[in-house]
Amino acid sequence: MPLPRPWPRFFALLSPLSFLLSPLSSLLSLGCTVTTTSTTIEPTPSLAVVNARVWTGDPRRPWADAVLVTGDRITSVGSSAEIRKAVRPLTRVIDANGRMLVPGFIDSHVHFMSGGFGLTSVQLRDAKTKEEFVRRIKAHVASMPAGAWMLEGNWDHQHWGGELPRGDWIDSVTPNTPVFIQRLDGHMALANSAALRAAGVTRDTKDVAGGDIVRDSNGEPTGVLKDNAMAIVYRAVPDPLREQEDAALDAAMRFVAAQGVTSVHHMGTWGDLAAFDRARKAGRLRTRIYAAVPLATWERLRDTVAARGRGDEWLHIGGLKGFVDGSLGSHTAAMLAPFTDAPGATGLYVN
Repeated sequence: MPLPRPWPRFFALLSPLSFLLSPLSSLLSLGCTVTTTSTTIEPTPSLAVVNARVWTGDPRRPWADAVLVTGDRITSVGSSAEIRKAVRPLTRVIDANGRMLVPGFIDSHVHFMSGGFGLTSVQLRDAKTKEEFVRRIKAHVASMPAGAWMLEGNWDHQHWGGELPRGDWIDSVTPNTPVFIQRLDGHMALANSAALRAAGVTRDTKDVAGGDIVRDSNGEPTGVLKDNAMAIVYRAVPDPLREQEDAALDAAMRFVAAQGVTSVHHMGTWGDLAAFDRARKAGRLRTRIYAAVPLATWERLRDTVAARGRGDEWLHIGGLKGFVDGSLGSHTAAMLAPFTDAPGATGLYVN
């Protein structure tokens, strides 16, 4: 038996078949056992994938070449010849042409809604220089409607040597657009002057516990706010419309499906949960979601679970998200000694 290809190759091979992974994922997550082909399958199978290289996860039979699906459950795994015998006139048959098929991947820590919003915002994760950072922001602002905030971004200042960005880098290209774009770890963000004005942040604004307003040598805010201090600006950001939330969720689901991810553990808010619930009720949910809410809201979660249960296999609740400190990349992780590249910083206790 030939050895499997490296994992990164699986994603590329699986992309055209990514929608097939959800039934596999649900099967494994429910602790089911992969079975051999049976001669009688009721009701009518809805999908058959043949001529594939199927990794089953079952050590007794780790490899197969065909899968039969009925509804949202895998009903048989076996040879292509065996599975073809179970095909009925209404069964959809896909010839995988030898490509690999694996159970759907589960991402155990995502911020699904912000990721969805980020897919349609300015893309800064791979901006390698200060100039490229500014250029992308200038290009994106030209496509934005008047009055909208530029959010997300997910920049990484280590790409251009570790210098933190400043609001005055981008003020000239965003004179009328409030900008509050976060570092890729979500533990600090950059505000331009328009955003600082909207939030009322000045040199007289006091730092908050568990947060830091970065200031220049004259005491003026540079535009970077860390951890709890970010809430000062976020309070000024208008809530997204339901239509925008739904579009962000759809974008996130499409993106992860293309990577072979069929289930996520989401760390977010009650507002996020409401968006997921709308999608579930409307039949739009294509990613299975286990949604955690903030630790401080544990009483609300307790009461919600008591009133309506923990959900179902598509949308599940019951988890709480809490954290003590920040992140290494933002120099806000709580440390016993100062950071070697930031001697004045030992991190922040956020909660």
